[in-house]
Amino acid sequence: MIVRDQLIEIGQFNKSHGINGEISATLDFDIDGMKAFSCLIVQVEGIFVPFFVAGIREKSAQTMLLQIDGISNEQEATLLVNKKIYVLKSEYSAVMPDDDSEIGIELLVGYDVMTGDNLLGKIIDIEDSTANVLFVVQGNDGNEVLIPVVDDFIEGIDTDEQVIHMNLPEELITIQQ
Repeated sequence: MIVRDQLIEIGQFNKSHGINGEISATLDFDIDGMKAFSCLIVQVEGIFVPFFVAGIREKSAQTMLLQIDGISNEQEATLLVNKKIYVLKSEYSAVMPDDDSEIGIELLVGYDVMTGDNLLGKIIDIEDSTANVLFVVQGNDGNEVLIPVVDDFIEGIDTDEQVIHMNLPEELITIQQ
């Protein structure tokens, strides 16, 4: 079973296109990048479902027309309209360069955040709607804490254990509680 922690969002389906089941999608990758993924994953009725791409056509710089295996008409295509598109993090990592770019931090969703010997919580999202990118961390008590993604706060990242070790100012945590 595919779970959210294994996935990274790369785009969204827009609307059906034509009568043969094509659907337009806004994606973070060009056609060559899209060919690197074995499937696209969409949440349908609470379950992450893989869909296999049978064909890709470029519509504009960030929009493509996709033909999905098993979808052959406009009605079937409309079931995917406005749904987010995910891929496996393992496949995404193989395609993306290994650097500190903003895109790379999406891979940290699902990691635990440690401050010293204390578990602060788990990163459940990345808030990047403003100039200051933030980790959204859900604490053990269920409350969310926003932590700026700043190199000075990150002491180390253990990718095997999926843990980020951070040195955070005490005020940053207490002011949000």
